Amino acid sequence: MTRKAVVLGCGLVGATIARDMAADPRFEVTAFDASAENLRKLADVPRLTPRQADLGTPDGVRVAVADADVVLGAMPSALGLMVLRTVIESGKPFADISFMAEDATQLSGLAREKGVTAVVDCGVAPGLANLAIGHSHAHLDRTDRVVYYVGGLPKQPSWPYLYKAPFAPSDVIEEYTRPARMVENGKVVAKPAMSDPERLSFPPVGELEAFNTDGLRSLLDTIACPHMVEKTLRYPGHIELMAVLRQTGFFKKEEIDVRGVRVRPLDVTAKLLFPMWTYQPGEEEFTILRVIVEGEKGGRPQRHVYDLYDEYDHATKQSSMARTTGFPCAIVARILSDGEITEPGVQPPEILGRRPGMMDRMIEELARRGVHLKYRVE
Repeated sequence: MTRKAVVLGCGLVGATIARDMAADPRFEVTAFDASAENLRKLADVPRLTPRQADLGTPDGVRVAVADADVVLGAMPSALGLMVLRTVIESGKPFADISFMAEDATQLSGLAREKGVTAVVDCGVAPGLANLAIGHSHAHLDRTDRVVYYVGGLPKQPSWPYLYKAPFAPSDVIEEYTRPARMVENGKVVAKPAMSDPERLSFPPVGELEAFNTDGLRSLLDTIACPHMVEKTLRYPGHIELMAVLRQTGFFKKEEIDVRGVRVRPLDVTAKLLFPMWTYQPGEEEFTILRVIVEGEKGGRPQRHVYDLYDEYDHATKQSSMARTTGFPCAIVARILSDGEITEPGVQPPEILGRRPGMMDRMIEELARRGVHLKYRVE
């Protein structure tokens, strides 16, 4: 019997999710978005019905998911918690990539009450990184150190920023301003954004610069490890420019007076950066992820390493960021739909990673789609 999948949000990643679900003959897909332009791009996809809808209210979401067997969320982060709550209240299994700022597990009690399983942060990082960390943590007798590096960059960097953003510049700027939470000596600490820079080699790209960012999220609560950090990757030289802008005040959210007009420096900065940081249609880019988990197994040191490198796909015209973010969400949705995860509650990916066979399944499914996550134990 054909199952009904509903995709909420059809932007860059949501459209990739919708296409991937529709490629599976077991599903009939309905994709909702407020933008007619976004939906037009999906009009020719078999087994997919695009529908325009206002998903900014609980009522709009409730109507959209009413007939769904499984729901996939790709909404803006500001709407993430509302959408999660509404989908749970509607009793639908949910795979989500909204990356909401709030703690999604606050709705675990509601999900258990409704008998709903929701998996949040189902992208690349958070997402695949969490899954890998959960997998290794379950296999080691003791976990001593976790670090992962992630970045999405243009293949041909241009002066002056050597960077382009796969999402809104204002969201990217958060990586340069928000204090980075990490675990040091068994305690959660916060360091300034862009602190502890280091240069590392990442084949086939070459040398990149890594710096502290606030991406551990749920891992701070779910993984017992005395040292844990996330670092974002950029081309060497980029973060020095960002540090100058931050120090000068270009990223401040407090209003200032300019010739009698009240403006936020951040808004002006984002407006100026947007045209410079926007990818052109067909522009080549790549996504890179490296996860390292170190610990002990059977009384001997053991090191688990996961490496992913993916590029823009010219055949499908899908960016690597859309592929590496969207495919894991679509894979998790199938796992939910197949009834392989039955425990109700709101779960981050590292909880799934602990399950036997889950990491292998994700690696195999990604490989079928041309995304290769390599895993080795040293």
